[in-house]
Amino acid sequence: MPPRKRVSATIIALANQKGGVAKTTSVASLGAAFAELGKRVLLVDLDPQACLTFSLGIDPESVEASIHDVLIGARALNEVVVSAADGVDLVPSSIELAGTEAVLLGRPGREYVLQEALAKAATAYDLILLDCSPSLGVLTLNALTAARGLIIPMPCEMFGHRGVGQLLDTVRDVKRILNKKLTVIGVLPTMFDSRSAHQQDVLADVGERYGLTVLSPPIPRTVRFAEAPAVGRSILATARSSKGAQAYRAVAQDVLARL
Repeated sequence: MPPRKRVSATIIALANQKGGVAKTTSVASLGAAFAELGKRVLLVDLDPQACLTFSLGIDPESVEASIHDVLIGARALNEVVVSAADGVDLVPSSIELAGTEAVLLGRPGREYVLQEALAKAATAYDLILLDCSPSLGVLTLNALTAARGLIIPMPCEMFGHRGVGQLLDTVRDVKRILNKKLTVIGVLPTMFDSRSAHQQDVLADVGERYGLTVLSPPIPRTVRFAEAPAVGRSILATARSSKGAQAYRAVAQDVLARL
């Protein structure tokens, strides 16, 4: 029987330059949900604040090497991968990443550095999720250039709309110049309170406003999300039967159906 063909991973970026939109929570939770479905999952922390790294039970100050070392060419990606909770692997971040953009700015082809690094490890995984920093700088451009798909986490509130249009302008430029294969998988509504008429109106409006798919179901607001990082796990492990965990499992299925 011939050996199974190694297929390159599908790379998905989660980005929104507005902070506090549950982006890191979504990366950790979707990663755990994909792992539950038997997928080989790699998460990449591209935020200098290293919230994803911390959320998965790894002290950013204790890591020997991080995504910073990969992007400046000091380490290969597989040299910095660590095993994390909930069946996923992680490329951790560190405070050094705050200076990475300055290093990359003077480098030719700087937008392709992450793409090249991921290509060498892509056959080891089914899915690679990129947790982008809350900005539209060089690191986020690297993520959008490397990714096949983009998910935009967005709270169901009026100010949640702010920045989405600018991000979509950047996506159009990336598709035109850097990565023609990039597609927006959809908006992921987060911190949703079904009792709020305002939030229901925002949820109904967002897809039409931007002409985007709205992933389903919306992720509910719950204190369970705040509790999970304290023990270095996702909500799928700390509150398996909660509405939040169930919502992320359903969204993971929705995303897979769209790939």
